Amino acid sequence: MLTKDLLRVSRRGGSYRPEFIGRESRPLAAKLIGTYQGHVGEKRGTLEEAVDAIEREEADFKLVRGFAALLDREGDFETVAPLPPERARRVAFEAAEAVGVASDDERERAIAQAADDLAVKPDDIESSLYADRDCNQELAAFDSRWEPDSLIEQYNLSLAQTALFDATEVRLKSDDPRALVTAVKRLGLMYEIEQPDAETGTEGALADQRTVVVTGPDRLFRRTRRYGTAFARLLRSVAATSEWELTATVEDHGTEREMTLRAGDVSVPGVDPVAEPSYDSGVESDFAARFEALDLDWDLQREPDLLETGASVMIPDFAFDYRYADFRVYFEVMGFWTPEYVEKKLGQLANVEDVELIVAVDESLGVGEEIAARDHRAIPYSGTVRVKDVVDVLREYEDDLVADATADLPAKIRPDGDVTTMKSVAEEYGVSVDAIKDREFPDHERLGQLLVRPAVLSTIAEELSTGMSLTETESVLDDYDLTDTSAVLSAVGYRVAWDGLSGGTLEERETQADE
Repeated sequence: MLTKDLLRVSRRGGSYRPEFIGRESRPLAAKLIGTYQGHVGEKRGTLEEAVDAIEREEADFKLVRGFAALLDREGDFETVAPLPPERARRVAFEAAEAVGVASDDERERAIAQAADDLAVKPDDIESSLYADRDCNQELAAFDSRWEPDSLIEQYNLSLAQTALFDATEVRLKSDDPRALVTAVKRLGLMYEIEQPDAETGTEGALADQRTVVVTGPDRLFRRTRRYGTAFARLLRSVAATSEWELTATVEDHGTEREMTLRAGDVSVPGVDPVAEPSYDSGVESDFAARFEALDLDWDLQREPDLLETGASVMIPDFAFDYRYADFRVYFEVMGFWTPEYVEKKLGQLANVEDVELIVAVDESLGVGEEIAARDHRAIPYSGTVRVKDVVDVLREYEDDLVADATADLPAKIRPDGDVTTMKSVAEEYGVSVDAIKDREFPDHERLGQLLVRPAVLSTIAEELSTGMSLTETESVLDDYDLTDTSAVLSAVGYRVAWDGLSGGTLEERETQADE
């Protein structure tokens, strides 16, 4: 972004249009880049004088200053002085107070006294006194990312971002709507999604795209810099797509004006997608981390499908996909917003049909009963969403899913392998382990989560003997892919007698029972 005093816009016919530039400005961009490169090692004040000279040559000083503002960010300005300026000033001012400076001679005596106190030359005091002022800092390095063409491109983007700073509403279309909505949500902006409107007259790739309507701060509480900055960052993500259209309502000195931007007006080569914050809020981030740590039979999906809600759509914050069936439960975290936004959200929930939806609702909103009346599961929360509350609801769905899966399973299951696991058998049937836990396995003995044929256990019993070390025992069990040492040993009549830190040896279970 640029500072607002450098904003260049046209208001012809009541519109609001940034005054973008093209290749005609390439000589000016090249001249300014060269000016910065040629002033490495010189003071900022000298550089600014050179920029001022260029400014006097050009008709549009705001354009020159806009280029300079972008190039300033590429430079490394440092304070270069024999002494720390703050220390030099402190000692010089103390000397001046003692001398009583009223003339040039008295000033020289004060400087000489300060130099004597610090054991340096008077010139060192003079050159250090104000070396940390902006105008006296030196351009130590200038490794600019910009060439003339890319500087023009960056200028146009920054100009549009500055124009968006005072937007109260932004309407967006893109040929990559999912990326667009993801950027909007992760920037913490309030939004809604409208269905395509055949009467808008939009043509081409965007004709059938939904419109994302982002509400600015003036429509909520008050203008905040956070929203203006977020709009600017949003434009970077929008401009990274190949086809897009943005229409903004901008508050211009008390007058609302409309600004329209399209692909080709601005672009961002090599733009990185918005990456932070990762979630709309700390509530969502905290919930996701705690839920995924449980490793349940539900996969958590971030920002899943678009759900039809009458004339608009909504994207819930999460979806839970059951691993063993084509079944999805959506999850929306409804935090504190304005009464108007809450009412709009309730309207969306009322129009969502044929989906399973859980809504975690901030207790302060007091709309839990209204959500439940719309046939959705409402979970109240305060501060953080309790994972247990959500898991309890998922367990109810899971019980029904397991019951349905169990009904199609044979009463007796006969796996092919000599040794297998409950998990492997469940995966073979495409169900969860819970669905087969009550089934019979006539050809196998169940040892914890292992299924082992009796013949394998007999062979193992013959290979083991009392006094065998635990290491040797585990080597025997590994040959048969038996991972639950304790359960297998118990089945063949052995246990491990532990001997401190040195390990353990086998002993017959009957021996310890007799003792």
